[in-house]
Order: sequence, then C-alpha cells, then structure tokens
Amino acid sequence: MTVMKQMLEHDHEQIVFCNDPESGLKAIIAIHDTTLGPALGGLRIWNYATEEEAFNDVLRLSRGMTYKAAVAGLNLGGGKAVIIGDAKKIKSEALFRVFGRFIEGLNGRYITAEDVNTSVKDIEYIMQETKYVTGIPVRYGGSGDPSPFTARGVYWSMRACCKEMYGTDSLNGKKVAIKGLGHVGSYLAQFCYEDGAELIVSDIYEDKVNPMVEKYNATVMSVDDVLSADVDIVAPCALGGGINQKTIPTIKAKIICGAANNQLGDENIDGPALKERGILYAPDYVVNAGGLINVYNELKPHGYNPESSRDQVRHIYDVMLQIIALSKEKNISTHRAANQIAEDRIASIRNINTIKTTGKGTLENR
Repeated sequence: MTVMKQMLEHDHEQIVFCNDPESGLKAIIAIHDTTLGPALGGLRIWNYATEEEAFNDVLRLSRGMTYKAAVAGLNLGGGKAVIIGDAKKIKSEALFRVFGRFIEGLNGRYITAEDVNTSVKDIEYIMQETKYVTGIPVRYGGSGDPSPFTARGVYWSMRACCKEMYGTDSLNGKKVAIKGLGHVGSYLAQFCYEDGAELIVSDIYEDKVNPMVEKYNATVMSVDDVLSADVDIVAPCALGGGINQKTIPTIKAKIICGAANNQLGDENIDGPALKERGILYAPDYVVNAGGLINVYNELKPHGYNPESSRDQVRHIYDVMLQIIALSKEKNISTHRAANQIAEDRIASIRNINTIKTTGKGTLENR
C-alpha cells in the first residue's frame, strides 16, 4: 500500500519525513486530525526493524492521540513522532536540536513531548530550537516528566473498572499484573500498592524489576507469561499489540487496564472478542490520557498548575464509567464505545468550524 493510500485509510492530514545525515536523524512526524486544535503527541525513539514498521507505528499512534484528546475533552488534535534508531546509541544534542528545527517548520501544527526513550533532558534540547514543545523542565515553568500523571490516570481507570466488575472501586486485595516497568509502569505499581493491591511484575530488564520486589514485595513473572497470569487485573504498560487472537484465549484476568498504546492487535476483532469472553477492556487511549492532560495544561495562558492537572486526570474515572455504560447500552465493545464518543465530539466541533464571522458582527456558513 502506498503512503498516500495509508494516509487516506485513516484520514491523516500530513506526514513529514525528516532526514539529517550529520546528526543521524531519521524521523517521521504524523499529523492525524487538527479539528479540535494543534496536534500534540510525544516523540518516541525505537529501533524499528524496517522503515515500514516505523511508518505504520506513527500512523496508529497519531490517530490514537486524536481520539485520546477528544475523549479527554481537550482542545487538541492528534499527532506523533518517531525517530528510528537505538536510543542507547543515537541520542545527542545535535539530533534533538535538528528535530526541533523540523518541528519549528510546521509553525505550530504539531507540538511534541516525551514518549518512549525520550526524557525531559531531550525535550530541553528540542526547546532550544522551537517553542512548540511541552513536558518542559520545571525550572522553565513546565511540568517536567508527565509519567506520574499518566500512571495516575491508569490507576483511576482501574478503580472505575473494579467498580463495574466487583462493585467497589478499591484495589485492596486485588491481584494486579503489570507488564512493562518504565516510568509509567513503575509509578503505577506504587499507586496500586498504596491502595492495597498485590503486585505481579514483568519487564525485559532485570534492573527495573528488582526495585519493585524490594519496595512493594512484588512477585516476578516472565514477559511471555504475565498476560495469562491468574490475577484480577492485567496492566500492559510496554509496547502495543499484545492483546490479540493468540493471547486473548489465555487471559484469566477480568480487567485489562494499562498504559501501553494500541494494545489490541486488531481493534475490530479483538475488542469484540474480549467482550464475548466477559473481559472488561479499558481502551488504552482513554486510560493513558493523564500525561496528555498534564502537558496540555502547560499551554494554558495563565500558566501550569499541577493541582488543576490532577483534578482533570481524576476525571478519567468518570469518563471510563461513561464508556462502560455506553458499551452496555449499545451492546458494543468498550473500544467502539470510546471511539463513538470521540468521533461524536470531533464531528460536532467540525460543524462549529464551518461557521465564521464576516467581520461585521454577523455570522455566515462557509
């Protein structure tokens, strides 16, 4: 399938390919939809096997950001960026500053932030070349690392799911399996432990697992087996695609609620399959919206307020209950219910955007 056909398939507005041999930058920026506002989405560095794999990933991720912002009630569109390469080898000041120049050239259509394998320090380099960046260091008036807010949103989503499945929104006594112990997964482990959950953890890196055992008395399980653990809740917090036709029959948990993007291998197949099995799936782009909500607050004219961000992140609990209710009412998967809420909001605002002022105090339809 050609690039243009893939863009048309999911209604992407713009794709930017970035190349700079001197710094080693090979990047793709995808802008999906800017109906609600400028596209905001993080910068991911990953050692993709092929350029096609990177392209497909950035398309899916940017589309997910559109839906994430829409459901969260933010005035933002969806975008994402990926840099191709091994983060342990290619990171440099020059690479990030060159990337910042490419962002600046988009004149505000895309705003970047941290994502997988990028840090606040990396963002600091980017912001030397462009103002279209969030998740900036606290000393510059920003919020710093958005991971705690992302994790907090997952935690509130878990509580909403528990209320539906168990009649109480407490995690006390619940067994929670977390796959992936990066920044978000580690904070999520803390929040779950503090609420009385029993933790099962898994990661490909041993140095990320050991602190969880020491701090939270967690049980360690292999990354290949953790999704099928005999637990109440599974929290995928690594890369996406792990919930698929192969793994769904093995899942014992009644709730899937994690921070990973694009968890379903095929949303049209896997969403209904989970519903048929009686497993409550918390749509990933709803669950992990806390980080986006937090960096969005950096863009407000009155300045960043962490308490305001925390209040908005707590609202994810209510959004999740709304999605569950719509899923039951329409007899559709939770993923489809979330999509409907997002699409309805985008459509309503797109209609508003057809109305413009004439400059004489009257309105007309375009």
